[in-house]
Amino acid sequence: MSRKKQQQPADEYLTPESQKALADRLARAEGHLRSVRQMVIDHRCADEILMQLAAVKGALNHFASSLVQSEMRACVTTCMPGDAEQRLQKMTDALAALLKS
Repeated sequence: MSRKKQQQPADEYLTPESQKALADRLARAEGHLRSVRQMVIDHRCADEILMQLAAVKGALNHFASSLVQSEMRACVTTCMPGDAEQRLQKMTDALAALLKS
């Protein structure tokens, strides 16, 4: 039985294409983090571990940047409850938390 593909609105949050791209970015970060774990188990030098941690951080930063750039407007308009001021406050709180970490 074949499924018909529904037409996606332009402002839909997490279109299939963006969902795949974001999931791929997370997979890269996950791979880097697994490498860090293995390096610790293998008793590798701290400088090598720190370089791999920089790759993890970079991959996660790329993920966050992509999410903010491509999905923020759609998320605010389609998946957040409340009036415009409440949605804006939720988004600024989330970005503040991200930038603190």
